[in-house]
Amino acid sequence: MAAGLGLVGGVQAQEEGPSRESPRLVRFVEARYPPAAKQEGREARVPLRIRLDAEGQVTEAEVAEPQGHGFDEAAREAVLAMRFSPAMRDGKARPARLVYTYVFRLPVKTVAAVAAPPPPVPVPEPDEAIEVLVQGPSYAQQRRQSAEAVQVVETEQLQREAADLGEALARVEGAGVRRSGGLGTRSRFSLAGLSDEQIRIFVDGVPLDLAGFGPELSNVPVNLVQRMEIYQGVVPIRFGTDALGGAVNLVTDQRVTPGPGATASYELGSFDTHRLTATARHLHEPSGLHVRANAFLDRTRNDYPINVEVANEQGKLVPARIYRFHDAYRAWGAGVEAGVVDRPWAQRLQLRVFANGSDKDIQNNVFMTQPYGEVTSGELSAGSTLRYEHYFARGLTADALAGYNFRRTRLEDRGTCAYDWYGRCVSPLPQPGEIEERAVDRQVKQHTGFARLNVGWTLAPQHRLRLSVSPTHVDRTGEDRELRARGELDPLSAERRLTSLVTGVEYTLTALRERLENVLFFKDYVQHAQAQKLLPSRVFAPIDRSLHGVGVGDGLRLRLLSDLFAKASYEYATRLPRPDEIFGDGILIGDNLDLVPERSHNLNLEFTYQGQETRAGAFRANVLGFGRLADQLILLLGQDSFFTFQNVYAARSLGVAGAAGWTSPGQYLSLDGNVTWQDFRNTSDSGGFASFVGQRIPNRPYLQANGTARLQWRGLMSARDELSLTWHARYIHAFFRAWEKAGRVDSKQVIPAQLLHSLSLNYLTRREGLTLGWTVDMQNLTDTPAYDFFGVQRPGRSVFAKLLVEL
Repeated sequence: MAAGLGLVGGVQAQEEGPSRESPRLVRFVEARYPPAAKQEGREARVPLRIRLDAEGQVTEAEVAEPQGHGFDEAAREAVLAMRFSPAMRDGKARPARLVYTYVFRLPVKTVAAVAAPPPPVPVPEPDEAIEVLVQGPSYAQQRRQSAEAVQVVETEQLQREAADLGEALARVEGAGVRRSGGLGTRSRFSLAGLSDEQIRIFVDGVPLDLAGFGPELSNVPVNLVQRMEIYQGVVPIRFGTDALGGAVNLVTDQRVTPGPGATASYELGSFDTHRLTATARHLHEPSGLHVRANAFLDRTRNDYPINVEVANEQGKLVPARIYRFHDAYRAWGAGVEAGVVDRPWAQRLQLRVFANGSDKDIQNNVFMTQPYGEVTSGELSAGSTLRYEHYFARGLTADALAGYNFRRTRLEDRGTCAYDWYGRCVSPLPQPGEIEERAVDRQVKQHTGFARLNVGWTLAPQHRLRLSVSPTHVDRTGEDRELRARGELDPLSAERRLTSLVTGVEYTLTALRERLENVLFFKDYVQHAQAQKLLPSRVFAPIDRSLHGVGVGDGLRLRLLSDLFAKASYEYATRLPRPDEIFGDGILIGDNLDLVPERSHNLNLEFTYQGQETRAGAFRANVLGFGRLADQLILLLGQDSFFTFQNVYAARSLGVAGAAGWTSPGQYLSLDGNVTWQDFRNTSDSGGFASFVGQRIPNRPYLQANGTARLQWRGLMSARDELSLTWHARYIHAFFRAWEKAGRVDSKQVIPAQLLHSLSLNYLTRREGLTLGWTVDMQNLTDTPAYDFFGVQRPGRSVFAKLLVEL
């Protein structure tokens, strides 16, 4: 394995004398040689400006001259783990700053492959505890400078707060997250107007519902996620998916450092909320054996107050403020992965097994007009994934993934009482069942097998090809025990199968000394469905259905100045119907094998500025313009006593999103804000929605903004502690639930404009091998009535406390 050599250098010391002692390197850490760079025969010298505390720990590191190709990240990670003797002045340890150059050299085959650590090297004496900004280029900055239409949100600061992933994503320009209640409730994530199944969500490249964290984005524990990658409208082929409007990839903590390590967090808050997450890992460096385990446990009563109308003694509806009584949520999950890393035959080989489950009480109907007292739902899933990555000779790389997932969902509605909003049984029901006029005990079982193979080939340093092949097979069946107990035919017992194959080819060109990068790709989609349709004669008839679609796109990035980048991207995107859309659920949603794929032309134009530190601080800005021309959008529509998914209309979404931020010298204060405006309109001039042509699509926000201010102090009680106070604000403009020109203005259903605030106080301290942190977070400070959907009220003012421990 190739090794890097550490060299120390800096400016000339201002004065010398026996009262001064410069830092010396006492623990060298070898950097991981970037595999792709090694295969391409690349070497590099990476100078870093680093800062030491009074104990000689490296607290910050900034790459002074980025080299790219993975060298910067590898060097910075190694330097942060090194140890120096403290700088001394007049017998007292002092903070210090210096320049350290890490040199990556390919090994000479006739000598030992791994170099020994260099001897301690004297360095120039630093100033008297001068506060300087030392921050290397983060992964988020590097991704923003790629040709992909992607925003990257690093969760280091978010993990210290009590906010969840849904809250974090709602703060990103161009994105929106709407929830139908508190923890555990369904959420709708949108990008540029497109939402729900039109957006794909992954965890480490695995579809969310197959990754072992449950189906809801907002309920994935934030402390298990290292960063979030948000792809606006153009999705790289490596995900092997058929997204229409974009994708989100949640990247978990993938640190592979020698020895053991562990992290745990516990959150306690309003509405009897408890959230616990824990991870543990170990790497046996000589053998490359790596083991990692994670677990989470969530519980809440969700008994927050809401405003409803109840009948008084005369039977007249009057406003009342009551507490939710049947909205509890419980969830758990655990996963273990084991394998080897950095072996001659495998860069990574890992097997992961997992299981998770959840139970959710259902308090009311869709519009929060009818309370329930005994309806419950739940989910249980288990599975495994096997991943293999390796970098072969001559620039050939392979990333293979295979997995299996079993999921069982259930809905129980066998209540015998009609409940009021106070949780009282006011009258017996004529027959069991609160939602329908019959009892329901429904279970749906789904088996999913999936695989993905990405093969890359570097033809030359400026040219690279990638091929992606991703097959998926879904097998679904179920039962309604109440129907079977009555001897009735059960529609859920029908077998349903869905097989999909997504194939992609990608070509990347780098030119003009890496100032220009272009990614051209092509995708092909094939889907075959088999089902048993229940005929009016009460017999099942077999039905087969095949679909085919294509996609093509291009992404271009041009570095205009050292800190200014321009990006443009386009994709003709296709989304194939999902199992629920084709097969229905067997009771309320009927099947529709005539669905055709959704299609869209997606265009993005973006300018990104990431300024360097100056005497006035560091400035950053981003402007994104987007357009979506979509056709054959799939919606759930009612027909008599049941629903079906149908292709209903074409739509056009145009919009702009902008973000700006500033960090003061010394990083004492940072300010960030963004605003998103989108115009999502119906363009169908025929069919059932032709009378609404040109009107804004209802029930979707079109103007929203976010703001964040953070005050931060360091070195309060020790050299490596940090106290921060963070304020967040979100504004969502009012919007109509129905078509804007339908009905009278004074009777329209409107989701009102909302301005929500939150405040978080966090303290973090670091010691040798230990990090401790605590947080107090108050959300919805002004107790503003919050609504994401008409009539459905979200929690008001709430307080949460969080403890974080890392070993």
